[in-house]
Amino acid sequence: MVNRKVSLFDKGRATRAFAVLLLAAGITATTNLGLHAWAESCADVDVVVARGTQESGYLGSIVGDPLYDTLRQALPVSASRYRVNYTADLLDPASLSRGTQDLTEHVIQQSVNCPDQRFILVGYSQGAVVVHGVLGTGVVTMLPGIHSLPGDLEWKVVAVLLFGDPLRANGGSVPGQFAERTADHCAGGDPVCGGGIDPTQHSNYGWAMWPAAWFAASRV
Repeated sequence: MVNRKVSLFDKGRATRAFAVLLLAAGITATTNLGLHAWAESCADVDVVVARGTQESGYLGSIVGDPLYDTLRQALPVSASRYRVNYTADLLDPASLSRGTQDLTEHVIQQSVNCPDQRFILVGYSQGAVVVHGVLGTGVVTMLPGIHSLPGDLEWKVVAVLLFGDPLRANGGSVPGQFAERTADHCAGGDPVCGGGIDPTQHSNYGWAMWPAAWFAASRV
């Protein structure tokens, strides 16, 4: 049931994008590789989070955990959470593949179990690349083993929230059908998403929690 999409892309831009992505490995948070993942059954909206490289916390201490707490206050409907089951480790060559597979399979299974459920996809740093792969962004889908959502489920994604997105630094963006549903946050000075020179800014996303939550609430 998993659809794998392939599209052409600028090789030079791809090389630069993933060089920046490698930088993200060294400046995200401490590791937490517990792989327990769950989603509460049939909430109106399921918040699916792909955490950053070696990021601590359940959904991620920098973005996922504080964002979910904020979303619970902002959303006008019930919400559940799901932690994408992947290593979030760039030293693991299968990390991105496993992340896209787990996220895609989760959305497919939840769509069977809870036909009326919609999804907010969240990605921070390496997790943003996982979300790009699931949405079908060409530069990511050219990598081995990337899984993308089947076309008939794309409409279920009501909002996409990206933080510290490595592809943004090289002009990368989500496929057009997701553009109006996407909020892409980059801290000033963040070298991973914005070409800045202050690595500490890659973990400075507290300011973005409410803007992201308001955006998602407006899309539900």
